[in-house]
Amino acid sequence: MEELGQTISRLEQIYYRRKGQRDQLEGTLKQDKESLKKIVGKKELLAEVKKLLEMTAQYAREQTKGDMEYQVTQALQYVFENDLRFVIELEDYASGPQAEFYVESKYGGQELVKTRPQDARGGGVVDVISLALRIAMMQGHGVLILDEPAKQVSEEFAPNVANFLSYLTGQGDFQVIMVSHNQHLAQAAGKSYMVSIDHGISKVSEVTPL
Repeated sequence: MEELGQTISRLEQIYYRRKGQRDQLEGTLKQDKESLKKIVGKKELLAEVKKLLEMTAQYAREQTKGDMEYQVTQALQYVFENDLRFVIELEDYASGPQAEFYVESKYGGQELVKTRPQDARGGGVVDVISLALRIAMMQGHGVLILDEPAKQVSEEFAPNVANFLSYLTGQGDFQVIMVSHNQHLAQAAGKSYMVSIDHGISKVSEVTPL
């Protein structure tokens, strides 16, 4: 009987020890489940935040694209006095989004023709697009430095470029500093200076507007 009592006592000790281990494991499991629930909640929240940021970035990109298309289209139509329309096509690649520029016009016909700027109407279109894009990125303020901005624009449309620049400087809070041999652009400036060379020495003189 004594030996049986000792055996029962040892078994009871083993039982309570194992019970304590089980209770401890159950407590740890409960804590792990709560931690997992929090992690899953954070993961879902991060997924929602990521989705929101992607939507915001997409909206901002489309908004910027639309603004640039509108401003460059206005410049093209102002200078060339026709239905030219500037179009930006965005493509997503592994390296990031890339943009392609196009010009659309019916050219007096019925069918809409889409071409690259350099094929639309010679270098003049490229010059005006480049100028309009730089102005658009300034967002109405700053200093714009130009070197022969309408070099490829024909003499027929050069006055329109000059008027376009004069109009923009009157609307925005920015200044244009320009180097040009074009008489129309020089006359459109608020102040013009001529650089001449006399016996190897550069001389600067202010040009009086006509």
